[in-house]
Amino acid sequence: MHVSELFSLKGKTAIVTGGGRGLGEQIATGLAEAGANVVVCSRKVEACQRVSERLKEHGVQSLAVSCDVTDPHAVKQVVEETVNAFGRIDVLVNNSGMSWGAPVLDMPLDKFKTVMEVNVTGTFLMSQAVGRKMAEQRSGKIINIASVAGLTGTDPRVLDASGYHASKGAVIAFTKDLACKLAPYDIHVNAIAPGFFPTKMSKAVLDYRGEAILERTPLKRFGSERDLKGAVVYLASPASDYVTGHVLVVDGGMNAM
Repeated sequence: MHVSELFSLKGKTAIVTGGGRGLGEQIATGLAEAGANVVVCSRKVEACQRVSERLKEHGVQSLAVSCDVTDPHAVKQVVEETVNAFGRIDVLVNNSGMSWGAPVLDMPLDKFKTVMEVNVTGTFLMSQAVGRKMAEQRSGKIINIASVAGLTGTDPRVLDASGYHASKGAVIAFTKDLACKLAPYDIHVNAIAPGFFPTKMSKAVLDYRGEAILERTPLKRFGSERDLKGAVVYLASPASDYVTGHVLVVDGGMNAM
């Protein structure tokens, strides 16, 4: 297979949760540029609709679907709408997520639970529902968006969000175990651990601690609007057909220090 075919997603169908803005929009764009039809879903369907219309400019088909990833019924509906429209699901990117900043000794229990529910339970529910379809197909790629925060602790002067750390660590452990469980169905499960990218969710942290973060980043910059595209396309495409259970860190070298 020619290398250009290895990285092609032409004719494939992908679902991107949390695809209406930020990293999700970048991920959805990268998949569409590689040729995939993309279903964009989140609780705010209006944002997904705007992204979906832009994706069609790349010559692919796209749907915008409302979805709360913590609601099993809503998750089931996304899967059904995708299969009805495209017949199959080749790629799932579990990108929906949230955070809550507070000193660990003062962290409200309800906020900790909500972060875990969205980041962990949501990833489980989507993976389970889509995984059933992929198991029938005997093929598929599941990509979980973790974080460098799931790999290690962080100085509270840089990031004070223990629920987010715990949830992303859980996503990484789940990724590795799911890769083992779904391998007999030829389903590949990997994760991407981004560093700091300027998004709506990270704005407060970067405004307050941006200089300190850059001091800990060897490449001395934040992630850009294109820095996740290659990683996602690689893990979604045939180029990664012998890769599963892996965590691909995209952080400018922060985790290497």
